[in-house]
Amino acid sequence: MEKIWLKHYPKGVPAEIDVNTYASLRDVFEESCTKYGPRKAYTCMGKSITFSELDTLTLAFGAWLQGQGCKKGSRVALMMPNVLQYPVCLFGALRAGCTIVNVNPLYTARELEHQLNDSGAEVLIVVENFAHTYEEIAAKTKVRKVIVTSIGELLGFKGLIVDLVLRKVKKMIPAWNVPGSLRLSDALAEGRKLKLKPVPLGHDDIAFLQYTGGTTGVSKGAILLHRNIVANLLQARAWILPFLGHDSVEVILTPLPLYHIFSLTANCLTFMTLGAENVLIPNPRDIPGFVKEMRKHKFTVMTGVNTLFNALVNNPEFAKLDFSTFRVTLGGGMAVQEAVAVKWKKVTGCTLIEAYGLTETSPAATINPVDIPEYNGSIGLPISSTELVLRDDDGKNVPLGQPGEICIRGPQVMAGYWQRPDETAKVMDKDGWFATGDIGVMDERGFVKIVDRKKDMILVSGFNVYPNEIEAVVAMHPGVLECAAVGVPDKKSGEAVRLYVVKKDEALTADALIKHCREHLTGYKCPRDVEFRKELPKTNVGKILRRELRDEAKKAA
Repeated sequence: MEKIWLKHYPKGVPAEIDVNTYASLRDVFEESCTKYGPRKAYTCMGKSITFSELDTLTLAFGAWLQGQGCKKGSRVALMMPNVLQYPVCLFGALRAGCTIVNVNPLYTARELEHQLNDSGAEVLIVVENFAHTYEEIAAKTKVRKVIVTSIGELLGFKGLIVDLVLRKVKKMIPAWNVPGSLRLSDALAEGRKLKLKPVPLGHDDIAFLQYTGGTTGVSKGAILLHRNIVANLLQARAWILPFLGHDSVEVILTPLPLYHIFSLTANCLTFMTLGAENVLIPNPRDIPGFVKEMRKHKFTVMTGVNTLFNALVNNPEFAKLDFSTFRVTLGGGMAVQEAVAVKWKKVTGCTLIEAYGLTETSPAATINPVDIPEYNGSIGLPISSTELVLRDDDGKNVPLGQPGEICIRGPQVMAGYWQRPDETAKVMDKDGWFATGDIGVMDERGFVKIVDRKKDMILVSGFNVYPNEIEAVVAMHPGVLECAAVGVPDKKSGEAVRLYVVKKDEALTADALIKHCREHLTGYKCPRDVEFRKELPKTNVGKILRRELRDEAKKAA
């Protein structure tokens, strides 16, 4: 196939990356520690650790794991928000040759039990705010060792105050009892007495079992090899480095949780290789608190999702920040809406660059040129060493300009789903193509636009209606804060569009919104009814859960 997008690559971006640059993520990490020793690596709640300090801490943690009987490939589960303990445990486990299982701290006991058992996790590191969840299912798992850490454990004296406030004032730590558990500081003290044993690691070893959100059923573990993650961070670095420059010192805001593949690869790994300081935000849903933290840093880069950007531009204090050093904003995880992107550029002076990927692609597959002057409505071009085609329901490639399912092939594509060959076969063919389930259109330059998720598409009287298009139009209305469009059963048309809206202007009415839609959309795309809500259901990353709204609507029908 002809890679028509290569002609439109930003200057300095190569057509291919050399995945053999590194044998494993461990090599990536150790190179960064050597190269950037005195620089700040991670900062959280006013406390920073340098690359050299991180090197020492991870050696101790890796040695402790080996001392507990962990061998190459042993699964280590991390269940925590963005705190300093995360990179310490992540890189310590990788240095010991272990496989990481990232766990959403907000999981219910049922979800946690499934993930721990499905992955075969032997060790769990959990922040004490969520230890009660593990306690409920501890006897039903094969976890051998548990570390329960507090939010403030690595913050020094300030951490004591933080933990006291969380326990006594905010009462955010439910009672828990996990017999045999120990604190991270105790594990590190034990590990310092031991020596980390060298473990051979290569491209075909498993770095992560990264579980999908489970929105289509039981959560599945995507097998991400060291090759996959190394390739993706090289691809991302190759894309962004010509814009940033080789000698730049970056400060990247990290509000999305590191257990999510977007933040993990883009922030934690890619920018680590650039010697950047990752400013970790434990609770980005606290927008006033997030803005207050932003004020303390001369940030240069930020990643996020549409709902987070929207919340920030609608916060009066955000506009008062100093954006003079701000150079790159990268949006992913869900569609970036034009209305939000326009507001973002107006307030910050920084273009909101949209990228696209999935857990199964480590995640980046396409990125817009970093130097585009304005939001362009696309997810960009396929990145280096990546092939992308659009296929119809019969598996045939569609012509340029026609919608089809986005299929991706490249070194970043997962090896398959953990112990689920049946599920793997549904999305990957014998030639290595991964079918994403997303519908897109490619133009003559190779830029791709997402039309919608295949399963979110609404069929109105035989016409395909894509929620993204409707939501983008609705978001243009000044009285709308957030919105979601879903299909609901309809006797006449099969399905009809229902709109869920969070108001920005309390005077907004359903009639006014429907009139607004009729001015910008063909009749069959317009919502039949509008339901106002105080908030919309979201994942912990901030992605609106259309599925919940759709299921709710069908039950009520």
